[in-house]
Amino acid sequence: MRLVATSLLLVAAVIFVLTHGHGGVWGYVNAAAEAAMVGAVADWFAVTALFRHPLGLKVPHTAIIPERKDSIGRSLEDFVTDNFLTADNVQQRLATAQVPLRVGRWLQQPANAQRVVSESAPALARGVSSISDEEVGDLLHRIVLPRLAKEPIAPLMGTLLEGVVRDDSHRQLVDLVVRELHDWVRDNEETVSSIIGARAPWWSPRWLDETVTARLHLELVRWLADVRDNPDHQMRKAVDKLLAELADKLQHDPATMAQTEQLKEQALAHPSVGTSLVGMWGSVKRVLVEALQDEHGELRERMARALVDLGTRITTDDALRASLDRRLGQVAGHVVTTYGHEISTVISQTIDRWDGDEASKRIELHVGRDLQFIRINGTVVGGLVGLLIYSLAQLL
Repeated sequence: MRLVATSLLLVAAVIFVLTHGHGGVWGYVNAAAEAAMVGAVADWFAVTALFRHPLGLKVPHTAIIPERKDSIGRSLEDFVTDNFLTADNVQQRLATAQVPLRVGRWLQQPANAQRVVSESAPALARGVSSISDEEVGDLLHRIVLPRLAKEPIAPLMGTLLEGVVRDDSHRQLVDLVVRELHDWVRDNEETVSSIIGARAPWWSPRWLDETVTARLHLELVRWLADVRDNPDHQMRKAVDKLLAELADKLQHDPATMAQTEQLKEQALAHPSVGTSLVGMWGSVKRVLVEALQDEHGELRERMARALVDLGTRITTDDALRASLDRRLGQVAGHVVTTYGHEISTVISQTIDRWDGDEASKRIELHVGRDLQFIRINGTVVGGLVGLLIYSLAQLL
């Protein structure tokens, strides 16, 4: 386009020379060509002055970009910060984009969920592996255990236990204990009988002891089976009542609270506590890393299913999606409000690093084509205006 603009200037100059001094209709052509040259030269000067000194002449207010690139960078930075990186703009854009809905739909696809797991599991495994036992031990002894020693644990335990009882979350544990106890008593008649028989009077006949212990074993098995199969058994209700009372005492009974705190202090003071916790962490770490590294393992499958379920819930649960939209907008608004200026400084810092001539060339490369149209328009408009002025002068 630079060649076209320059060619138009040359054409106007040639026409001006060829029609100079001719009257009649050529006078109109000559006036138009003269004005076209003026417009072309003026716009060439204006466009060139942005990037360099026209003809090498250091006229004031020329080579604007090379000489004022730093100021331009700061002005552009302020413009972006004030007009683009604002909380309202970012929040409106995020609301329009419906990011949670798109993420939910994407996660709904099992292949996508599996892809997330496949790419994140190795990183998680490396992250867990990088945590050394020494670091965990240091964290426990310097922060965790001292903090536990200072914080009252009884009210917290009481609140947690109260929630467990209220939600019947303990029922599964009770079921497991009763079922395992029933099976053990049923399958270990000799052991149970020997325990009962050891407490029989010395003068009791052996045949009587065997009869009584056998009967007691049978009744114990029946009773445990009844507890196992009857969800409303009195024993189960007694356990519920016991746990509820314990939860209340842990929160409100000074004696129970003091006793709990004393037990906590004794446990934390034991030298093997930290070592045991570190050992437990080592075992957990090994199991977790192995599970994360197993491409066809249960953990990865569970993670993938959990992501699919999460995507489905986000997609179908309007309240959850609205909450995520709101929270995402709040976070983004806070980020641009607090750090928007720091984010936009990348503009001024990048331009500051450029050499003046380099900055001029980069910008001219991107907008130069449009600027050449300014030269073309200046030539055409100048010629038309010159023709109009000459015509009016002839009429007067």
